[in-house]
Amino acid sequence: MSMFCFQCQETAKNQGCTVRGVCGKTADVANLQDLLIWLLKGVSFYGVRAGELGISDPETDLFVAQALFATITNANFDPQRFVALANKAIVLRDRLKAQITEVPQGPLPEMAIWAPETGDLEELIQKGATVGVMSDPDLDEDIRSLRELLTYGLKGLAAYADHAYVLEHYNDALLAFLQEALLATTDERASADDMVGLVLKCGEMGVQAMALLDQANTSTYGNPEPTQVNIGVREGPAILISGHDLRDLDELLQQTEDTGINVYTHGEMLPANAYPAFKKYSHFMGNYGGSWWHQQREFEKFGGAILMTTNCIVKPRPSYQDRIFTTGMAGWPDVRHIPDRQDGEQKDFGPVIAKALESGSPQELEHGTIPIGFAHASVLSVADKVVEAVKSGAIKRFVVMAGCDGRHKTRQYYTEMADSLPHDTVVLTAGCAKYRYNKLDLGEINGIPRILDAGQCNDSYSLVVIAQKLAEAFGLDDINDLPISYDIAWYEQKAVIVLLALLSLGVKHIRLGPTLPAFVSPNVLNVLIEKFDIKPITTVEEDLAAIVAGQ
Repeated sequence: MSMFCFQCQETAKNQGCTVRGVCGKTADVANLQDLLIWLLKGVSFYGVRAGELGISDPETDLFVAQALFATITNANFDPQRFVALANKAIVLRDRLKAQITEVPQGPLPEMAIWAPETGDLEELIQKGATVGVMSDPDLDEDIRSLRELLTYGLKGLAAYADHAYVLEHYNDALLAFLQEALLATTDERASADDMVGLVLKCGEMGVQAMALLDQANTSTYGNPEPTQVNIGVREGPAILISGHDLRDLDELLQQTEDTGINVYTHGEMLPANAYPAFKKYSHFMGNYGGSWWHQQREFEKFGGAILMTTNCIVKPRPSYQDRIFTTGMAGWPDVRHIPDRQDGEQKDFGPVIAKALESGSPQELEHGTIPIGFAHASVLSVADKVVEAVKSGAIKRFVVMAGCDGRHKTRQYYTEMADSLPHDTVVLTAGCAKYRYNKLDLGEINGIPRILDAGQCNDSYSLVVIAQKLAEAFGLDDINDLPISYDIAWYEQKAVIVLLALLSLGVKHIRLGPTLPAFVSPNVLNVLIEKFDIKPITTVEEDLAAIVAGQ
C-alpha cells in the first residue's frame, strides 16, 4: 500500500483508501498527515508532563488543535503546508522538552525524539509511510479501532475548539484533553475498556467545545433568527465564501462594504445569513448553491472570487483555479492562501477583492428563498407553542436528520425519508446534510416549519439543548423518552465528534448512514450496539415504519 486512510465515510470499498484518497488526497499528503499526527503525539508526550508540572505553553497547545484540524477530510491537500506544520511540531516539541527537568526514565519513544536530517518533503514523506494507521500489523484490531475512533473524534473536537479560539473564547481544558488523549493512543497498557472510557470522555469534551463555540458565535454576532434566505443572484462582481469561519465572513463583509461587490455564502456558511450582525450589510446577498460536493460545477458557474475558510475543498477545475483562495487551515497546491491575522489586525482579503472586481456576475442557479435560523434560542422562544403542538397531537414526532452530505447516491435516502415523513412530523437538522431536503416544501404545523434548521454541523449542540429543554417541559428524566428519532448522516471527523457527544449525553437508538464507519471493528460495533443501540440505516420504507412506531 502506498497509503492507508479510512477516516471518512466515502473511503474506498468502505475498507480504506490505499492508492489515492477518494477525497483527492495523494499518497504523499496522506503520509505527511500520518507523520504530523505521530509528531503531535510526541508533542503530547511532553505537553502532558508539562501540564502536570504547571508549565504553560499556550502556543503549543493551540498548535496541536490547529494541526489536527488540518488533517480533517477535505481540509488541506497542500504538501508544503504539511512540511511546515511537521517541522513546527518538532520545534515546539523540543522547546517543551527543554523546559521539563524530570524526563521519564528509560528509553524515550521515537515520536518524542525523532529528528529529520533535512526536514524536506521527501524525507518527511518517507518517514510518514512508516508511522501510519497500519504501521503495526500485529496491533489488536479492536485497540486499533478504538485508537482511531478516538483520534477522529479529537480531530473534530480540535476543529470546533479552534473556531471558538478564533473568536477569543477559551477553554484550555479542551486543549489539554487533546494532548492527554493523543498520548493515550500510544499507551500499550491501555485496555479496550480504558479506550472506550476515553472515547466517551472525548464526547463529553465535544459537548463542551460545541457549547463554547455556540457562546462565541452568539455573543459575537447575536442569536440566529428565523430567516428566509435569498438563493438567487444580483448583477455585479461577487465573492462566494464557503466553509465555517464566521470571523472570516465578518472581516470580508467589512472590507467589501461600498466596493460594489456582493457577498454570497456557500455550503456550511449558509447559516451565517441568520445572524443579526451580518444582516446590516446590504451587499450580503444570500446563499449560492448547495453542499460541498457540488462545488466544481457551482464554482465554475459562479464566475466571481471564491474563499474557502475551512474544510470542504475539492480539486479546483482549471476554469476557476485562479479565482479560488484558501485561508485558515484549508489548503490546495497552487491555490493562493490568505495568511492568518497578525497582532490583532484583520486578515487581508485584498487579493480576493481584487479578483472579484475583475470577474463577472454569477450565473443564477435557482431563485426564491429557504428558511433557516432555528437554533436553540429561536426554538425555545416559542417552546410553549412546540409543547402545546406535541400535547395536542399536532406534532407526533421529531426526527433529527443532522450531519453531513456526500457524493454517494445512497444519500438520496435522506431526501426520500424527509419527503415521506408523516405531516405531523418535524425534522430537526444541522450541518450540510440539510441540502438533501431543505428545499422541499414540507409546509408548517401551527406556524412551526416542518424543517427546523439549527445551522452548521457544530450547531448540533442546539439540537441537544432543544431536546433537553423539551424533556424538562414534559417532566422527563430520560431524554430518550421524548418523541425524537435520530437518523444521522456522517461523512468526516466533525460528524464523529457530534456522534460521540450525543453518546456521552446518553442518547440511544441512533440510525447512522449511509454506511457504518470502516474504522469501527466488529467487536467495537457490538459494544456500541449493546450500550447505545447504534444501528445502520436500511431502506426508507423499513426505517420510516420504525420511526413512526417510535423505535
